[in-house]
Amino acid sequence: MSLICSISNEVPDEPVISLVSKHVFERRLLEKYLNEHGTDPVNSEPMTEDQMVPIKAGPVQRPRPPTATSIPAILKLFQDEWDACLLHSYTLRQQLQMTRQELSYALYQHDAACRVIARQDKEVNAAREALATLKPQAAIAVQQPVEPQLAAAAGRMEPMEVDSNEKQQPIGLSEEVMQSLQATHVKLTSLRRKRGKELPEGVAVPSQIKQYEPVSSHPGLHSASTPGILCLDLLPNTKRTVTGGADKNIVLFGKEEEKIVCTLKGHTKKVTSVVAHPNEKAIVSASPDAQIRIWDIDSESCRHVMRVHDGPVTGLSLHPTGDYVLSSSTDQHWAFSDIHTGKLLCKVADQSVSHGLTCCQFHPDGLIFGTGTSDSLVKIWDFKEQKSAANFPSHSGPISALAFSENGYYLATSADDEVVKLWDLRKLKNFKTITLEDKYTVKSLTFDNSGHYLAVAGPDVRVYQISKQCDLIQTWKAHTQDATSVKFGPNVDYLASVSNDRTLKFYSSSSSA
Repeated sequence: MSLICSISNEVPDEPVISLVSKHVFERRLLEKYLNEHGTDPVNSEPMTEDQMVPIKAGPVQRPRPPTATSIPAILKLFQDEWDACLLHSYTLRQQLQMTRQELSYALYQHDAACRVIARQDKEVNAAREALATLKPQAAIAVQQPVEPQLAAAAGRMEPMEVDSNEKQQPIGLSEEVMQSLQATHVKLTSLRRKRGKELPEGVAVPSQIKQYEPVSSHPGLHSASTPGILCLDLLPNTKRTVTGGADKNIVLFGKEEEKIVCTLKGHTKKVTSVVAHPNEKAIVSASPDAQIRIWDIDSESCRHVMRVHDGPVTGLSLHPTGDYVLSSSTDQHWAFSDIHTGKLLCKVADQSVSHGLTCCQFHPDGLIFGTGTSDSLVKIWDFKEQKSAANFPSHSGPISALAFSENGYYLATSADDEVVKLWDLRKLKNFKTITLEDKYTVKSLTFDNSGHYLAVAGPDVRVYQISKQCDLIQTWKAHTQDATSVKFGPNVDYLASVSNDRTLKFYSSSSSA
């Protein structure tokens, strides 16, 4: 049933009903009538607009006009509609063509800008290399006119960079070196025993870490032509990070400034390990080019180039004294070197295995250390005796990472078997095995300074709480490729990770970002 307006006797577009006469009207006609007469059109009783009630009805299907009731008329109607569609299609094609031209121009501008930036970046790097080359020359030029006795003294000083293509030979561990290592061991052991089992005051609790999220991402640190950041370390007492990349460069990045502080070049192959010195402005780096380099941050130059291995260097660990560095290599040897003199002190081969070493790490007390091999064996070494003290053979596949907790009680290890194993060094046994997802490859393991948290880098970045259950606290999938390294900031205030996607990312609470 259709509604009929009492004024026009037609189907209304917007029907309303009068509460005075209970008749249906077209709204616009009734409003005009009320404005002129102020009464109901049917019974002429006084009426206002408030006494109109809208009626909800379906859309009105009006009959075809008389011009569309014949076949010729309908054909003409279809022709008109077709013409309108063609005109509209032509307009859309014109707009699409204009949009394509604008997009092409914008892409051209973007490509040109990228080329300019790449060229300028290359020029900046070349200028830095030239500056690093000129600094030693300037120092030599200044030393020439000095008096003979001063010149002789200068001649006895260590050069800024010692580089020899000949492999270094060990000079032996002196009594002074062993006394220094023993004194450091006694001091750190006594400090460690004073630590309680509870989480230290000021360190982030698990509920805070659960709120952490990626707060910044920095993709422009290393070359895009050889993508991939392979290692990471944090400079103590500063908000700066040092990264090593597949582009053979080492980059010092300021977290607060959000810019590159300096780029160090010298390795001839990708940089796989970097370690920041805890007390000095120095960086130790290693590469498959069989070199270990000691860098001075202030002068942005290399102090020493140490060639102590016959094969690629696979791991670095700085001794707690800060004076010596441990290195491992595929040549089946571990080496102990002085970073101040650049001399090799001792070099030991693992005679019990015929496979290369894949990683190494000093215990926090400094008189034992761990190594991993390509045949799935983790070994604990007594540095004084230079012999193996314990073996952990329960992995399968090459050992990919190992890390000692700062409290000295635990060792975390991983291999190509999709598990992370936690070992109690007091009982020399595995107390927890964390099973990861299928095809999960662990690239890096690291404990925080309290020893209560373990971070894992692989297809994602995740943090576990060290306990009997080893609960998973948080997982971040911020990288587009595998994460290669992860580090904790002071008091676990933040985390940093790097990846093969050429980005450095920071994680913390959004309020502290």
